Amino acid sequence: MSRRIGLFGGTFDPIHNGHLRSALEVHEWLGLDELRLIPSARPPHREVPGATAQQRLEMARLAVQHADGLVVDDRELRRERPSYTVDTLESLRTELGDDVALFMVVGWDAFCGLPSWHRWTELLELASIVVLQRPDYDLDAPEVLKDLMAGRSVNDASEATACHGQIVGLTQTPLAISASHIRGLIAENRSPRFLLPGSVLGYIETNGLYQPT
Repeated sequence: MSRRIGLFGGTFDPIHNGHLRSALEVHEWLGLDELRLIPSARPPHREVPGATAQQRLEMARLAVQHADGLVVDDRELRRERPSYTVDTLESLRTELGDDVALFMVVGWDAFCGLPSWHRWTELLELASIVVLQRPDYDLDAPEVLKDLMAGRSVNDASEATACHGQIVGLTQTPLAISASHIRGLIAENRSPRFLLPGSVLGYIETNGLYQPT
């Protein structure tokens, strides 16, 4: 059986327990050899992060240091241009070869916005897409994605056996945690404890991140 690698990109500003719980669940559901958390350097669709790229990388590494099967991949931080997902997947394919199964993890809202992504139609030629869903999601997918899902979706994680080209829907444990909420708490001199790993909170406090301006 080919190696199975998950890819979970994000700003991680900061990384928190919602990210980590989703990563762990995907790793277990799909029987992955590893899941790579990939911090983005210059996210093209997001505001400028509050922490530097190096700080976000270090927080991600602290968060997974004792988590078996979860690792941090810094390839996007070494790129001197915006972090387009298709470039990352091409880089991984070049490095790992065509016989490795790659699974790109996205939330339902991000999946619904896929047609706005750079070279989005090429993504499934490079990886399968894992769509994380919550029971309270009510956003409807655009027609172009409904057509795509009709031909590419698999009904069960056990059917996700291809090296690329499939769409896998997984229902995640709903955790109402967001990085923006954590930053807001810190800016208001309130504690975000238990919303993120203690090691990450310690790093934030030591380095004075997200403080009131």
